[in-house]
Amino acid sequence: MPTQCHEIDYRIIGDDMQAVIVTLDPAEAVLAEAGTMLYMGDGIDMQTNMSTDKNKGFFGNLLKAAGRVLTGESFFVTTFSNTGGGRADVGFAAPYPGKIVPLDMEQMGREMICQKDAFLCAAQGTVLEVAFQKKIGTGLFGGEGFILQRIRGDGLAFIHAGGTVFEMDLQSGQMLRVDTGCLVAMQPSVDYDIQFVGGFKNALFGGEGLFFATLRGPGKVYLQTLPFARLADRIGAAFTHTGKRQGEGNILGGLFMGDR
Repeated sequence: MPTQCHEIDYRIIGDDMQAVIVTLDPAEAVLAEAGTMLYMGDGIDMQTNMSTDKNKGFFGNLLKAAGRVLTGESFFVTTFSNTGGGRADVGFAAPYPGKIVPLDMEQMGREMICQKDAFLCAAQGTVLEVAFQKKIGTGLFGGEGFILQRIRGDGLAFIHAGGTVFEMDLQSGQMLRVDTGCLVAMQPSVDYDIQFVGGFKNALFGGEGLFFATLRGPGKVYLQTLPFARLADRIGAAFTHTGKRQGEGNILGGLFMGDR
């Protein structure tokens, strides 16, 4: 299969709030999720489109754009092209604390299945699609619903996730049980299903939810240590219904901070 994606250079900066800086040669381009652009250098031209697949017509692109909305992404994808005569940079920032993961799609078998809203940017020629869960149980209880993202291409793609992201390479038949919100991405060869936690006390008091995601190799999987939903829950739990932070009503809070 011939190479279709542009060959781009990049560097990732930052620690907990990362950004990826993509360097484009003349006539090279990168596509990105709308609203993630950090900066762009002289000579970079920005164009907004409904789809990443140029082989589709208007209605095909419209359906793809609608599918992207279902996966938590925006209706449009932005393409940044280097129309100048020299190399130029364009930067993209992650929307919440975590890590940016570069994926060499050629080495990944030219296809990855990702959680909703994981996509950040990719080399021109990459195609983003909706990936529906085929198993009803997985769709209902798998944490990400029936809809995931499929990234196809042979160049570089960048995804982001919360906390620290690490890779595991499952061997054939090897099984891994994962919290349903911690799965970031996997190769299509990995079998993805859900499993009931089991045990009355485990289900009610284990604090891990009612279901695990079960992953069975072969293939690579990427896990995140801090799903955004978990982070949002902890932040919300730090505030009372009246809008005060928990702890502000204790003795020390009243003495030093006053009653606000």
